[in-house]
Amino acid sequence: MPRKPRMYVPGVPCHLVQRGNNREATFFSPDDYRVYLDCLAQAASRYRVQIHAYVLMTNHVHLLLTPQDEDGISRLVQSIGRRYVQYVNHLYRRTGTLWEGRHKACLIQEEQYLLRCSRYIELNPVRAGMVEHPGEYAWSSFHANALGRTDPLISPHPLYLALGRSALERCSAYRELFRGHHSDTELRAIRRASQAGMPLGNDRFKEQIERHLGRKLGRDAPGRPPRKQFSGRPIKTHGP
Repeated sequence: MPRKPRMYVPGVPCHLVQRGNNREATFFSPDDYRVYLDCLAQAASRYRVQIHAYVLMTNHVHLLLTPQDEDGISRLVQSIGRRYVQYVNHLYRRTGTLWEGRHKACLIQEEQYLLRCSRYIELNPVRAGMVEHPGEYAWSSFHANALGRTDPLISPHPLYLALGRSALERCSAYRELFRGHHSDTELRAIRRASQAGMPLGNDRFKEQIERHLGRKLGRDAPGRPPRKQFSGRPIKTHGP
C-alpha cells in the first residue's frame, strides 16, 4: 500500500509526534536532550519553521510548529534524523535506526485547538506519571510559555501573544489553561488526528485544507471504489 502523502500547508500549525523505534528510548542522559534541542533549533532556523511548544519524553517527542513553506517540516525532521541519530550511534556505539519509520503529524485549526494542543503537549510528563506539575519537567516549553523563562527555540504564536499585553500577563493567562483538565473527548480527538494524520478542526477547516491541497482527505473504504458523483444527469456507460 502506498504511503499517504504528507499534508503541510505554509502558515498552518502542525502537531508532530515522533517515537523511538519499537518504542525504545531515544534519550539516555541530560546531554542527549540538549543535543536534540540544539539540532532542532538549527533545523528550525535553516528551514524556516517556528516552534511554539515541545516536550521531549524518554522515547518520543511532541512538537507544535508552523512551517513557512510546504517542505520545511519534512526537511527539519530529516535534518534532526541525520544529526541526532549519528550523535547517539557514535556516543553509545550502536548502529541502525533510532526512530520509527515515519513520524505522525496533523494540521491544527488555530482558533479552536492551538492552545489546547500546546497544553496537551506540555502535560505529557504529568499524564505519564513522571511529575506532578509540568513545571517540574526540565525538557518542555512550559518553562517558556507559562513561566517566562528565555528559550531561544520558542517562537510565540499570535494566539499566545493575544493572551496579554505583557509577558507577565501572557504567562499568567497561559497558566490558567492548566487549571482545567482535558476532557476525554478532547484527548481522543488530539490523539486520533495525530495517529491518522488528519486535520484537527471543524468541517470548515478541513474543507479549507482540501481546497488548498486540491484533493479530498480521509481513507477510502476497502473494496470497490466509491461511485463518482456528477453534477447534472448521470453519464451512461456501455456493457452490463
